[in-house]
Amino acid sequence: MHRILVSDKLGAAALERLKEHADMSVDVKTGLSKEELLAVIPDYDALIVRSGTQVTAEVLAAAKKLRVVGRAGVGVDNIDVKAATMSGVVVMNTPGANSMATAELTMALMLAVSRNIPQAHASLKAHEWRRSEFVGVQLYNKVLGIVGFGRVGKLVAERAQAFGMEVLAFDPIALEETAREMGVMLVEMDELLAKSDYITLHAALNPSTSKLINAETIAQMKDGVILINAARGKLIDEAAVAAALQSGKMKAAAVDVYSSEPPPADHPLIGLPNVVHVPHLGASTHEAERDVGIQIVGQVVAALRGTDYTYAVNMPFELEGDYATVRPYLELAETLGRLHAGLADRPIRRLEVEVQGDIVGGLVRAIGAALLKGLLEKDADVAVNYINAPVLAHERNIAMTQTVGINSLDYPNLIAARAVCDRGERLLAGVLFGGTEPRIAQMDNYRLEARPEGVVLIMQNRDVPGVIGQVGTLLASYGLNIGEWRLGRNKPGGEALSFINLDAEPAAEALRALTEIDAVTQAKVVRL
Repeated sequence: MHRILVSDKLGAAALERLKEHADMSVDVKTGLSKEELLAVIPDYDALIVRSGTQVTAEVLAAAKKLRVVGRAGVGVDNIDVKAATMSGVVVMNTPGANSMATAELTMALMLAVSRNIPQAHASLKAHEWRRSEFVGVQLYNKVLGIVGFGRVGKLVAERAQAFGMEVLAFDPIALEETAREMGVMLVEMDELLAKSDYITLHAALNPSTSKLINAETIAQMKDGVILINAARGKLIDEAAVAAALQSGKMKAAAVDVYSSEPPPADHPLIGLPNVVHVPHLGASTHEAERDVGIQIVGQVVAALRGTDYTYAVNMPFELEGDYATVRPYLELAETLGRLHAGLADRPIRRLEVEVQGDIVGGLVRAIGAALLKGLLEKDADVAVNYINAPVLAHERNIAMTQTVGINSLDYPNLIAARAVCDRGERLLAGVLFGGTEPRIAQMDNYRLEARPEGVVLIMQNRDVPGVIGQVGTLLASYGLNIGEWRLGRNKPGGEALSFINLDAEPAAEALRALTEIDAVTQAKVVRL
């Protein structure tokens, strides 16, 4: 049974969806203090939050069982993603579920600040009639600069164009072709600042975008520009924006988000007459709250079951194709890693990986992470998964490289991994028969088709008559049943390698007896 803690408000539909899963147990505990969260988090496998709960390194250190943190929303700045990665905790968000709500709020703020709607409403509510004081500006024929051309940015662009606005966008990773098809011009930041009548922010918050709007960038803007921020409060230098609003450099601003929430009483923007401010309402629609809750529930359940990791923000790779198709290849790579670990008699310093085939061709990074997971999980002090395996490997000075030509097989969708130690190397290659049945196809220079599961006896011997009979008789004398025996040899009368699936693990005494057989040169047991 997987235990899930919901520490921020989640919609009723999402909670009902959680209760439908018999293998999931959910507790809703909102409004927890830091101390209360630290006290309860060790009992849970997953944590679902919104923006209220601070998932700090201290919380993650206390969460010994935690495997998944799900953020019902886009931003994960309330989660220490680096600490989560080091702990092997998957961090997930829901980037598409509330995009429409945020885009619509952006347009609402743009209209409200352009037409002085909040101020006019307050005036009339006070029984005043001062129409001439609330003359606004139109969106039609104005230039809108969108900083961040992702899901929300694209939705805002479509809606702004419906108002007759010309749209510019700045985003270092946006595709020129996509923007062109939408009638949006991708420009550099300097050009956007200089040409825009309105600037709206939809960029992710990271070290390079923190205080992106500051005294220097404001100086590059048109006089009388209007700023909209419904993304992240820390994208702007709030004091610098306040100064620009007071000096007249900026005509007006509309803000939904703040560098600290709730904002302090002396916040520089709150109370300025040319600022519209609302309390982080971007995702606050019934539809968005329902959708983000249902989406994060599905993602967390899938991650706990190990069936999918959609929108995992700290996954060290992106998957091409459906996860259900890809997963067996990652599991095969894990098995190769475990087999390498079991056979190594010295520390492995480097893993070289080669993939060949249409399916695995785009999965090198994913397969590398899976290889490292299998290699490290036996001896690691923490639970190893795809998230932290590359980090742990780096700490242990294990290098991972992509290579070509290390195997001699012509199977479709083959994974080969060569482990390099101080005094030698070992090559393992595996395939999936029918896309589902894993087989070890090569061990060093030996070709075979072995089933990598359960207890496996790896034995090397001189290729002479009678070895199979002697080994079978000896194993029987110790009550060990052979499930399957696969053998490869380099040449007749040369060296042979056996991959023997056993029903039980042999005792040390049985292994010693095996090595006393004259033709047997090595015997090792690996549990896969």
